Amino acid sequence: MAQNDAPGETTLFIQKMDGELLGWDQPAARLREALDHEDLVLWAQPVVRLAPDTGSGPRVAWDIAMAEVLVRLREGGTRLLPPGDFLPAFEHYGMMAELDRWVLRQALRRLSEGGGVKRLSVNVSSQTIGEPGFAVFVAAQLRMASLDASALVIEVHENDALDRPGAAQRFGAELKAVGCGLLLDGFARRSVSFEPLKSLRADYVKVDGTVVRNIRRSAGAAGKLKAILRAGADAGVEVIAECVEDDKIISALRLLKAGYAQGFGVGKPQPIDELLGT
Repeated sequence: MAQNDAPGETTLFIQKMDGELLGWDQPAARLREALDHEDLVLWAQPVVRLAPDTGSGPRVAWDIAMAEVLVRLREGGTRLLPPGDFLPAFEHYGMMAELDRWVLRQALRRLSEGGGVKRLSVNVSSQTIGEPGFAVFVAAQLRMASLDASALVIEVHENDALDRPGAAQRFGAELKAVGCGLLLDGFARRSVSFEPLKSLRADYVKVDGTVVRNIRRSAGAAGKLKAILRAGADAGVEVIAECVEDDKIISALRLLKAGYAQGFGVGKPQPIDELLGT
């Protein structure tokens, strides 16, 4: 920064550049407007139980174990922005915890209205993991929706569990006290250690797509998934394979006796009302 530049001028310049990248004049104000006026839209993607391989082919009527809640941003009236277009802005402006609370509140309200899916998983950010009082908020929202805590699973990414082990351990213990399920997402992408799983006391582990997509062509990937499945069975942790995109992967997962799958091959993301039904 030049000596004659005031800090405020630098801040305004950065905000202007952020706005140009996002296509918004005032990004922080646009995000606040989205939260206050409910320009955010919930979508969901199923996590299904995999039946054992019976030789009858992969296509069956899927038994949905839960649905992962996703979010889109309504822009220009009808256009929906994918999360990659706006979540970095929420993170940059320190608003992820507010977004996480909004999503959880709306998701539980929708689940309380009934439908074919009885359990939802909701992702939380690193900012939320470090926020005091989130477990109290979750408990209050469950009471307001008249839902048992077992209807909610909180997803924490492996990166956050590795980078902030103390915060993750505290966060997991507080949500366990509420009675929610816990899921470690992105597992085995960055680490082969089970320490994040232990510190979070997770009920589910979602194996990263970099492993799952390669199990048919890489002995190393297949061996890694087998080891995770064995360890999960020993620890009483359910294992979910993510990024399951086609029938060949489904068949390979069944041969490995994987219990759960998520991906376009078993169910695409869709508006939450369409997935849950009535």
